Amino acid sequence: MERITMSIAEDLARAFDELIAARGYASRSEAMRDLLRREIEARRQSEEGPKSLCVANFSYVYDHHVRDLADRINAAQHAQHDLVVSTMHVHLDHEHCLETAILRGTAARVRAFADSIEAERGVRHARLNLISVEAGDAHRMPGAHHHHGHMHLVPRS
Repeated sequence: MERITMSIAEDLARAFDELIAARGYASRSEAMRDLLRREIEARRQSEEGPKSLCVANFSYVYDHHVRDLADRINAAQHAQHDLVVSTMHVHLDHEHCLETAILRGTAARVRAFADSIEAERGVRHARLNLISVEAGDAHRMPGAHHHHGHMHLVPRS
């Protein structure tokens, strides 16, 4: 691990300490590493373009009383069955449902799918969390299994 030092204004340091305390970090270093990872990931996604591979969590809240909305969402998921790895559905109240989809594919296809669901009439809130990955072999343990025709997607450092 490499050590770096930095100087910041007292008010910024105080605000940072409040942030890391509120989030439960054990140290400034761990909080700073997470902030750096987030910024590096955002830059990587903007530079690599639409063909880069990713995994994503897409969550949205919708009104299940809106005519045929649940059926349209379900049809969209089936139409993109190679993109949608898994979904979870939660009933929030008498009108609203929360759904979370785990997605895997190119960044362009993942974003397009999320945008299409978010644009549906009756979808109230939507958030996409996209993580860049690369095709590879992440086995670090001796005697790891063989792939038998599938690839692993490895999160980038």
